[in-house]
Amino acid sequence: MTNPLLSNWETPFGLPPFDAIKDADFAPAFDQAMQADLQEVAKVADNPDAPTFENTIEGLMRCGHALDKAAGVFFNIAGADSNETREAIMREYSPKFAAHSSQIYSNAKLFDRIRTVWEARDTLDLSDEQARVLMLVHRNFVRAGAALEGVQSDRMTAIKNRLAELGTGFTQNLLADEREWLMECSEDDLGGLPEFVIGAMRTAGQERGLGPVVTLSRSVIVPFLQFSPRRDLRQKAYAAWAARGMNGGATDNRDIAAETLTLREERARLLGHDTFSAFKLETEMAGTAENVETLLMQVWEPAKAQANADARILEDMLHADGIDGPLEAWDWRYYSEKRRKAEHDLDEAEVKPYFQLERMLEAQFACANRLFGLEFAALDVPLYHEDARAWQVTRNGDTVAVFIGDYFARGSKRSGAWCSAIRAQAKFPDVQIPLVVNVCNFAKGDPALLSYDDARTLFHEFGHALHQMLSDVTYEMVSGTSVARDFVELPSQLYEHWLEVPEVLAEYATHADTGEPMPRDLLDKVLGAATYDMGFQTVEYVASALVDLAFHNGPAPADPMQKQAEVLAALGMPRAIGMRHATPHFAHVFAGDGYSSGYYSYMWSEVMDADAFEAFEEAGGAFDPDMARKLEQFILSKGGSEDAQELYLKFRGRMPGVDALLKGRGLAA
Repeated sequence: MTNPLLSNWETPFGLPPFDAIKDADFAPAFDQAMQADLQEVAKVADNPDAPTFENTIEGLMRCGHALDKAAGVFFNIAGADSNETREAIMREYSPKFAAHSSQIYSNAKLFDRIRTVWEARDTLDLSDEQARVLMLVHRNFVRAGAALEGVQSDRMTAIKNRLAELGTGFTQNLLADEREWLMECSEDDLGGLPEFVIGAMRTAGQERGLGPVVTLSRSVIVPFLQFSPRRDLRQKAYAAWAARGMNGGATDNRDIAAETLTLREERARLLGHDTFSAFKLETEMAGTAENVETLLMQVWEPAKAQANADARILEDMLHADGIDGPLEAWDWRYYSEKRRKAEHDLDEAEVKPYFQLERMLEAQFACANRLFGLEFAALDVPLYHEDARAWQVTRNGDTVAVFIGDYFARGSKRSGAWCSAIRAQAKFPDVQIPLVVNVCNFAKGDPALLSYDDARTLFHEFGHALHQMLSDVTYEMVSGTSVARDFVELPSQLYEHWLEVPEVLAEYATHADTGEPMPRDLLDKVLGAATYDMGFQTVEYVASALVDLAFHNGPAPADPMQKQAEVLAALGMPRAIGMRHATPHFAHVFAGDGYSSGYYSYMWSEVMDADAFEAFEEAGGAFDPDMARKLEQFILSKGGSEDAQELYLKFRGRMPGVDALLKGRGLAA
């Protein structure tokens, strides 16, 4: 019987046959596909003909498609709907995948062919995209250690295998801590909570056969911390949230973080770099750790000043409630919510019914239609979980992509929100339409209601999805979001701005019960309070980014927790604000290599997104057709086929400064 992961998918739009795929199919598919990949690569490496772009670089691009198919399905499901079997497969195969990759990158004959083509590049009649792909392939092999020999090559392989094991362990430990902790609440404990919070707690409890509970899902714990008048319960819940990954025992991530940092430093030194930051930032827009630190500190000082001023006001409110002592981290969201209601006459419980998930999905699709001419039609196809939904994306009658949305929190899903592609856009060796997935962790409800921040997250991830859908390149390795890490957040953060366009909210922010649009005065309050508490939000983010940078821009710390404390003390971190991601649950940095020494990239991209949206406003408004055309032509369609800075210069004509970001966050002097 043919393994469904390896068969030709005779399904609508070439979707994976999710209803036919079983957990038992993954391991044999991986084994068979890895073996086939190595055989394909060997044919390229052993080709007796002189190396050319076609027989070497394009030859390599023809390899591994069976493995890409199987792995694309598995890693999407493993993140969004894990179980014990899938976690065991992840533990077993993460080091195997790393070893497989190392075997290809350490193939000396293959690298010799690539190097030969690279050295002859000026004599080859390559398109701009082909020249870019050649540069990237050569660079990737060098950065993977292909030029190393003997003991150094073997050590690089061992390091990468071990880092894969550590990243998987970190992720699974964090998921276990988030899944296993809960705080049962009596009916009396629910006093003072809005109905939408109580509903989310009851739903979370029902999934576990219990009454109302607080879990460590952001969609439950954050509103609980915002609204619960019970300081003792807030403290208990916050302590559990802050302690993820550092509870001792089998799921403690502190030793994993320490070993990861040590191995990353060794890896960088093997490749001739003094620090991991120097290695990592070499290929990013920022270029150096000094450039990153300069940007972050330009934002840190005004953000800290605003946060400290806000803290004094919130502490006065705490004392007015008869509570002695300082404002604590479990107090901030509660008193900030009360202050927002008092100063802006804005109550999230009043606002939230206007942000129905279904209407916000309509809004994100409608904006994409007005900007880029995309249309979205629901599909009735088998998917990997009953919560997931799919849409056919078309333009002028042609299918552009298939989009899957998976929006509700559950115990089998890792926390956070993300966009991935089960299949990326490409034209070589065959045309393939992208299959793009957005995953979020919103609270279920009837109807499902979002906070304003939730709605921004929805638009953010859909911005990533548009980057995948509108990609128009030849080679998959430069498709969609395959760009510099500090450029990849530009399309996603830019798309958030369309949620703030008054005409979008006026049409789609309609009340869940009455269907009436949000009243103009409430709409004005929502938009007027868009930068409320931005000192807090900026401080918790920038502190995390600066700790990440400090971890990697020098000798690896023996005790990351001590290093974290030293960095925060030197910054003068406000007492009542925690890092957005403390080290033991900093999955961006320790679950894999993606954002290591790169968590700053959200802010680097935000400098551009603030400037880019100003370009729309300066032109003809949020839906200016010429600017939309330029955005697609120079950013969204190009993927990584050109240098990121060159693409932005083509779009905007200049590089931005930090002023638009500070203005957008309400932190400008």
